[in-house]
Amino acid sequence: MKSQKVWFVTGASKGLGLSLVKELLAQDYLVVATSRTKRALEQEIGENENFLPLEVDITNDADVARAVLSAIDYFGRIDVLVNNAGYGQTGSVEELSDSEARRNFDVNVFGSLNAIRHIAPHMRRQQSGHIFNIASIGGLAGNYPGFGIYCSTKFAVSGFTEALAVEMQPFGIHTTLVYPGYFRTDFLSDGSIQTAANPIEAYVTARENEAAHLHQIHGNQTNDPQKAATLLIELSTLTHPPVHFLMGEDAFELAKNKINMLTAEIEKWKSYTVSTGFEQTAQ
Repeated sequence: MKSQKVWFVTGASKGLGLSLVKELLAQDYLVVATSRTKRALEQEIGENENFLPLEVDITNDADVARAVLSAIDYFGRIDVLVNNAGYGQTGSVEELSDSEARRNFDVNVFGSLNAIRHIAPHMRRQQSGHIFNIASIGGLAGNYPGFGIYCSTKFAVSGFTEALAVEMQPFGIHTTLVYPGYFRTDFLSDGSIQTAANPIEAYVTARENEAAHLHQIHGNQTNDPQKAATLLIELSTLTHPPVHFLMGEDAFELAKNKINMLTAEIEKWKSYTVSTGFEQTAQ
């Protein structure tokens, strides 16, 4: 019965995470939702016997471990993990400080690893489960000036998820790497996205790209988070769900462009690429 499935969703107080939690509850799933503040979850969802809101710092391994134990104590199991928590950090690679870059990795990468580390043992014992890691189309195509560090966090998510998928497969656990395009959430709002504390004037292209995202793309994104939520739930019901999943027509086109560009560049430099082997001696 689908109503017996327990979902564990991080970053659930806004954006795609909130849309997903609301749709899950509407479809009678059991939901554990985490956020930096429990009150934000309670204000958005209210009381529901199928809902367990938890205040969690996903960058704190011990805090995540406690949250997972609370979920198991409350519902008895976890069937689906959605690593959704994360934020955007703008700024050129040079101008972002060590602490700014590390903080983005702590949340976007190590937060997901913390959740996986503590939930995977329960799924292995069950011999079932599904892990969704929400990356970004920026985790496949990173040629956005001013978004290099953010994209690198999503490339990291993509990299470990590909390995995770084959590691989990023998235990009957599915893994799906999601590459969303632009969805109309508050991801690009002032309260969510972080900008460089010490911008460097010379990076004109980075500033122009940031401004386009913050003032033109924000509020005009072409994808509906409600449809994304419904789609994620549908993917969780498939017998053979995808490992790589592009979400949004824009993501589809950007991925094709990246593949075409990479293919052309690989072919262009093929003679150099294959020239590194040892010379074969005649017999």
